[in-house]
Amino acid sequence: MADERTRYFRRLGRLRRSARRWSVLAGGLGGAAAVLTPYAGLGLPDAAWAGAAGSAVALAAWRWIDVRALAAQPAPPALDPAEAAARSRARLVAAVERLPVGPGVLAEVRRVRSRIALRGTSAGEQWARLDRAALTLAGMAPRLTGLAEPAVLEAAAADRSLRDLAARVASVERALRLAPADARPPLAEAHAALTAQLEGGVAAYERLVVAAAGYLAEDSRPETAHPAAADRLTEATDLLHGVAGALAELRAVGTPLRAPTR
Repeated sequence: MADERTRYFRRLGRLRRSARRWSVLAGGLGGAAAVLTPYAGLGLPDAAWAGAAGSAVALAAWRWIDVRALAAQPAPPALDPAEAAARSRARLVAAVERLPVGPGVLAEVRRVRSRIALRGTSAGEQWARLDRAALTLAGMAPRLTGLAEPAVLEAAAADRSLRDLAARVASVERALRLAPADARPPLAEAHAALTAQLEGGVAAYERLVVAAAGYLAEDSRPETAHPAAADRLTEATDLLHGVAGALAELRAVGTPLRAPTR
């Protein structure tokens, strides 16, 4: 989809071409009527020639009026290159999302791009662990219904929070490399606190995934073959919700720490 400036000039070009075509057609029909009417005398065919010539002249005049009216309007300003690129990306993403496998492809591309952005930082390893755990949980999520559903929702919120925290850790670490010596101690302290919070959150997320797998395993056992399956399922459910609650507390305690600014 073109921007406003491009559409303006395209429309102006179409109107000019249309006006020229009708002008040529009006001239041809008018000349034919002027020659053939005296040559064959007045009759019904002459009325058709004259009517066609008059219609073509009128349409050509209206087209030139439209061209002048549009040309009198100021052209829209040129689109900023960054905004044009953003619109192009949005159109491309929308086109891919309409494909059957589009959402999965886009999710994978975003995941790889985010991992590359954290390459070379201490958050990269934690991001990779979180990615593996999230993919594992995503494979189990459709079957984690009923009592396990709140824990799945909590896991989704924790995933977003932990990814944001990983980006913060990477940003502080990059700033730490560039900071002068007198500004490094507070940044190093903030980086250590953020890193510890990230490691604890990722470990809790992994425990949640393990608890979800245990819940799923117990929920799938046939009760006839295992008389104590109901008790094990209850234990797995309690464990799942316990880990989810601990992860929620960790996420709540830590609105992620911010690096001090001076």
